[in-house]
Amino acid sequence: MQSFQNSLIIFIKNPEKGKVKTRLADSIGDEKALEIYNFLLNKTKEIVTNVNCKKYLYYSDKIDKKDIWDNTQFIKKLQKGNNLGERMLNAFTEVFENKEVKNVVIIGSDCPSLQPAFIEKAFEELRYNSFVIGPAYDGGYYLLGMRQLRHEIFEKIIWSGPLVLSETVKKINKMVKTHYLLPALPDIDTLEDWEMYKNSNTNYFD
Repeated sequence: MQSFQNSLIIFIKNPEKGKVKTRLADSIGDEKALEIYNFLLNKTKEIVTNVNCKKYLYYSDKIDKKDIWDNTQFIKKLQKGNNLGERMLNAFTEVFENKEVKNVVIIGSDCPSLQPAFIEKAFEELRYNSFVIGPAYDGGYYLLGMRQLRHEIFEKIIWSGPLVLSETVKKINKMVKTHYLLPALPDIDTLEDWEMYKNSNTNYFD
């Protein structure tokens, strides 16, 4: 049975040629970039399937009831907002409206090195910390968790820039709240990222 106290938000893009992994596509073309993105979606589904929590899947453009994501396991919704910060804030707000929810964690679909243990560790650490962050190599984050909605965490940040993580930590410190950092992982945005992932095999929390 899924734990209703812990909820996981998964942000994905609808897998359409020319609309996903555009930086990667600059190096290998739209068709190959779409192929890799479909791999990332399948990998993300594999990662989250056995995590014991309620799961919300947020699509970028349209909800698909006939894709790889089981309609009985994932509550399917649409991202809303003009930038990533607004979209994440709106998703967190929606999930926290369920009064049974104690902890909410969000991930994307660009981090195939992510392991179920990272998500489970995030929920565990939210028992003791206000926030949990999974730092990405590029200066952003691949995971963000909180046990109480704080809109400030998403405001006045240049998304996709190299200072997302540091600015987020500054905001948490300004709130005088605690946070826990998971191990740093690479997102897949470029051909170099993809080659690095294929050549790595690292396990944590064994």
